[in-house]
Amino acid sequence: MVLSKTSSESDVSVHSTFASRYVRTSLPRFEMAENSIPKEAAFQIINDELMLDGNPRLNLASFVTTWMEPECDKLMMDSINKNYVDMDEYPVTTELQNRCVNMIARLFNAPLEEKETAVGVGTVGSSEAIMLAGLAFKRNWQNKRKAEGKPYNKPNIVTGANVQVCWEKFANYFEVELKEVKLREGYYVMDPVQAVEMVDENTICVAAILGSTLNGEFEDVKLLNDLLIEKNKQTGWNTPIHVDAASGGFIAPFLYPELEWDFRLPLVKSINVSGHKYGLVYAGIGWVIWRTKQDLPEELIFHINYLGADQPTFTLNFSKGSSQVIAQYYQLIRLGYEGYRNVMENCRENAIVLREGLEKTGRFNIVSKDEGVPLVAFSLKDNSRHNEFEVSETLRRFGWIVPAYTMPADAQHVTVLRVVIREDFSRTLAERLVLDIVKVLHELDTLPARLSAKLEEVKLVKNGKKFELEVQREVTNYWKKFVLARKAPVC
Repeated sequence: MVLSKTSSESDVSVHSTFASRYVRTSLPRFEMAENSIPKEAAFQIINDELMLDGNPRLNLASFVTTWMEPECDKLMMDSINKNYVDMDEYPVTTELQNRCVNMIARLFNAPLEEKETAVGVGTVGSSEAIMLAGLAFKRNWQNKRKAEGKPYNKPNIVTGANVQVCWEKFANYFEVELKEVKLREGYYVMDPVQAVEMVDENTICVAAILGSTLNGEFEDVKLLNDLLIEKNKQTGWNTPIHVDAASGGFIAPFLYPELEWDFRLPLVKSINVSGHKYGLVYAGIGWVIWRTKQDLPEELIFHINYLGADQPTFTLNFSKGSSQVIAQYYQLIRLGYEGYRNVMENCRENAIVLREGLEKTGRFNIVSKDEGVPLVAFSLKDNSRHNEFEVSETLRRFGWIVPAYTMPADAQHVTVLRVVIREDFSRTLAERLVLDIVKVLHELDTLPARLSAKLEEVKLVKNGKKFELEVQREVTNYWKKFVLARKAPVC
């Protein structure tokens, strides 16, 4: 969730032009109105405001699925009123979730006998999945330390500095130290050698990322596993691995089936994956799978019976919709292995088209790798006059949402643009995006350099020193005013 804040201080009412056919009184913006309004007016007011949202198909910042087949849309709408937690009332939905868990576990090569049931659960995205996996590691480590009569109050997790923010949340919320392997220019994922060096007796697991958010690169889980096996032999700690496959879990099995990153590696005890990313389901579904029953402590599982029969549950949430679970099952049986492979191969091919188009401009360095999530991360070869943030900002005028961001420590000086290639991003769109980027570059070339035009004029001095943030704000405001002045109509 996002913490609430008001977006307008100038008007405390909500107005809608077309809703005036049904109601003429404006609505309070931040409190409930005294009276009801016609359903047509409520619809029109909201619909008018939503027009200002971006187009999801052109939101190239997001890994999340933005298109599904109409048949699946209908299944989701037909089940939108089912509360998934009512397992006794909706046994078929529960069965579909269990089928998904077992399909995904076998996709990840879990060591299961032919009729053995996999251990896993559907979650509200990979964030909840990571919280659950982390709790299981923490509890297993604490139980082991207690049995050995050793302190168990200082657990830590070793990760790369490129991890998604949900790992920082887990560490903060559940009082686990996060030990991050710093990045360096040209190497934007966790170094397995450094990671294993940081492992100590309080490390509950090492978290590897299969598909970095920054550049889509797969971390070397196989090397991490081999190095950690040797350290475990020397120390007797038995430190395990969790694989955060939020983005890559539905890619690697189809594009890189020989790549060893999953339960084929003995130290991998749990894996999370986002069904709402390359699992091809709308936002709101993730999965976490454990290697064996022993890897999920029984004391973390709650049993309730006040909704009917005995129901085991291991979630941070209680009530949640059934639609995404049903949609995931639809995609798994609709596409099968062949269908998922076709989709992922198509995404990879479109990523190649975009990458080659950007390379032909001669203006960009490609930061992403050939093997990994189908995305293209790139940076300007020369950003002395205009930077990646200006490119991102100007592309919005064409409808494109392309994020620009700085790398984490110790590569903060590197700025990157990133385009995520989803199923609904076609070759035609890739070619169109390259053309629009070329237009943006040409336009920026005609503008004065953002820094040099104003930097010398900005003299914000405090205790004899110029503060970089204040200078940056002044320069940014100057540049925006310059652009707006060029757009202003001539009377």
